[in-house]
Amino acid sequence: MLNFELYNPTNLVFGKGQIEKLSTLVPKEAKILLAYGGGSIFKNGIYDQVIANLKGFEIVEFGGIEPNPRFETLMKAVDVIKAEKIDFILAVGGGSVIDGVKFISGAVNFEGNPIDILQKRILIKENAVPFGTVLTLPATGSEMNSGYVVTIEATQEKLSSGGSALFPQFSICDPTVIASLPKRQLENGVVDAFTHVMEQYLTYPTDAFLQDRIAEGILQTLIEVGPGVVKNPTDYTLASNFMWSCTMALNGLIQKGVPSDWATHMIGHELTALYEIDHARTLAIIGPSLYTVMFETKKGKLAQYGRRIFNLTGSDEEVAKEAINQTVEFFHTMGMDTKLSQYTEDYSKTADFIVNRFDERGWKGLGEKQLVTLDKVKSIVELSY
Repeated sequence: MLNFELYNPTNLVFGKGQIEKLSTLVPKEAKILLAYGGGSIFKNGIYDQVIANLKGFEIVEFGGIEPNPRFETLMKAVDVIKAEKIDFILAVGGGSVIDGVKFISGAVNFEGNPIDILQKRILIKENAVPFGTVLTLPATGSEMNSGYVVTIEATQEKLSSGGSALFPQFSICDPTVIASLPKRQLENGVVDAFTHVMEQYLTYPTDAFLQDRIAEGILQTLIEVGPGVVKNPTDYTLASNFMWSCTMALNGLIQKGVPSDWATHMIGHELTALYEIDHARTLAIIGPSLYTVMFETKKGKLAQYGRRIFNLTGSDEEVAKEAINQTVEFFHTMGMDTKLSQYTEDYSKTADFIVNRFDERGWKGLGEKQLVTLDKVKSIVELSY
């Protein structure tokens, strides 16, 4: 097991009706920026609940944060915070809104050009505007971590950053909110969380027995509840286990003491930036191809995964290969198309474009051992066509 430090100050408030605690969680006398997305919170009643439970607070609203939050939009919120002297932000939404608020939180007091936070991956460790969240869409785990991803529309870049000052002070997670979500968003949430676990688990053996078992438990739970929660999101047993799995997939716990990959995400982000493909669907496109191209370096963990998750038998080689097939089948069960050509006809130059972009950024080697070199990136994307 590798050395690690574990720090997570977020107060997670989980369960039915927990939004009623909102007024006790927000600092007294705070002037609040209420940040949300495209308006679904008005249709599902979440907005009314938030307003009712913030009675007496001064609130300034900022809506319109996109599903892949845009730097350009978020900078408008930064301007509002400065002009209105806001001292607390409340993100009401899914991972995109929460991610956007993290960037806003760090950008307000940043000395310099805020675009550098993204393009130079500057970590925000102090002077962030405090914020909390009300989660409306389980998927990203952003409600209990300090990382985020933001798109720069002008350059068609989707970039990640974070920092220890960007943990939510609290996150209210009520599983009943998923009842009104579209089927596609639920499918995306399951696959997003599943791939988050894979990025931290499917590397190489490090004798981190407990982390492996926790990771496998999350994967097994998502396979067990995923199809059912899409069909019946009002089932509280399914909804609660789904939401908690999404949080656990990326709250930092299973990442400690083990190597991480994240190459699937780095490549997938480019597909979203280029083609506006849903984030989770880019992961379903790239993940299996990456496991195939990097097979020899991942074979040991793929075999463990195949035996423990899918109860496969045979040699390591056989089990590892079939584990990739089983993963693709699960993605199909969750409504995912797993080839880029199923989303766009204009894919023939995608691999070259991504390789050139990574080369310009100096990303010469990705993955747990930096073995996902530019030629491997090209092979992975081409195999995904």
